[in-house]
Amino acid sequence: MKLTSDEVRTILENFRGTTQSDKWIDHCICVGNTAGRIAQALKEKGYDVIGTTLELFVGSSCCNTNTYIDAKNVCNQIGVPHFIFNYKEEFKKYVIDDFIDCYANCRTPNPCIECNKYMKFGLMWEKAKEMGCNYIATGHYAKTEYSDEYKKIVLKKSNAGKKDQSYVLWNIPKDLVEHIVFPLSDFESKDEIRKIARENNLKVANKPDSEDICFIPDGNYKKFLEINSDIKPKQGNIVNSKGEILGRHTGLYNYTIGQRKGLGISNKVPLFVLGFNRAKNEVIVGEEKELYKSELEVKDINLLLFDKIEDWLEVEVKTRYSARQAKAKIVQDGEKIKVKFDEPQRAITPGQSAVFYIGDIVVGGGKIYI
Repeated sequence: MKLTSDEVRTILENFRGTTQSDKWIDHCICVGNTAGRIAQALKEKGYDVIGTTLELFVGSSCCNTNTYIDAKNVCNQIGVPHFIFNYKEEFKKYVIDDFIDCYANCRTPNPCIECNKYMKFGLMWEKAKEMGCNYIATGHYAKTEYSDEYKKIVLKKSNAGKKDQSYVLWNIPKDLVEHIVFPLSDFESKDEIRKIARENNLKVANKPDSEDICFIPDGNYKKFLEINSDIKPKQGNIVNSKGEILGRHTGLYNYTIGQRKGLGISNKVPLFVLGFNRAKNEVIVGEEKELYKSELEVKDINLLLFDKIEDWLEVEVKTRYSARQAKAKIVQDGEKIKVKFDEPQRAITPGQSAVFYIGDIVVGGGKIYI
C-alpha cells in the first residue's frame, strides 16, 4: 500500500513525538554498512534521522527483498523510522531510457550521474521536504563546506582519494548544495567504515559494496541493451581515418572510444577505437596518437560555483570518473562550455561528463559532445 504524504507525516510525528526538530534529516539509505554508519553518525551529532530505501528496478543489486529487510533491520537497530519509496517508473524514464539512448547514438553514458540528479537529489529531495526535512544525507564520498572565499556552501572532494565521488555529483541542483550532508566525507576507505560498523554491531557490516551499474548486476550491458531496447547486433565495417576497410564489427554499441582489445583486426602498430560513423554504421580506428585531443565542448551544463563563466577561467578538468584531473581553461558560450587543455588528453568520450574543479571545489560540469 502506498502511503500519502499526510499518512507519512502522521507516522513520523508518532515516532518522534510532538517536537519538530530543526535538524530533522532525510537519510537516503542505499543499504549496507555505509547506510548504517550514516544514520548512526548523524544520530551521534544530534540529528533526527529518517531512513529511506528507493525501489528503482526489479532485479538490480540494490533493489531486492534482502535489501529492504537489511535496511529495515538497521533502522530498527539504531532506532530510526524507515520508509520504502517506489520510483521504478521515474528511474526508467530518467536513468534507463537515457542509458539506452546514449548507446543508440554512439555515446557512452554514466547512469550514476543521472540517478543522482533525478532520483537521489531530485525526487528524494522533494519527498524530504514533504516529510518536513531540512537536509538530505547520503553515503557519497564528497563534502559540502562553507567557503570564506566564495561566501557560500560549496561541493568539494572528500578525503577518499581515488574513491572520491564528487565527479558524479556535478549535476545536482545548485540550490540543494547547502541542504546536503555527507557524513562519510572524512573517511579514506570503506574498510574504516566497516570496522566502525562491526564495533557497533551493525548487521550489515560485511555486506558487499554496491555495483557501478546497479540495474546490470552481472555487468553485461550488451545483453541488457538487447533485451530492453530496440538495439540489436548489426554488423558493419571497421575503417581507418582514411575510410579504408580493415575488418568487420559486431554492432556499434559493443565498442567504446579508446578500446584496443576485441577488434579482431591485425596491424603493424596497435589500433584503437577513435569514434563512429553512425550513418554508415562504421567503427573508426587509428593509432594511439590519434586518440589525443586538446579541446572539447560540453552541453547540458550545470554550474554550482558561479552563475556564468563569461571570461576564460583556469580550472582542472576530469573527463572520466577514473581519469586524472588535467589543467585547462574554460569559457561559457551560450548553452555550452568550451574547454582548452594545457596538454592533449587521451580518449575523450561523448556521453561522459567533463567536471571542472578549482582546487578541491567543484565548479560544475557538462556532457561531452566534442
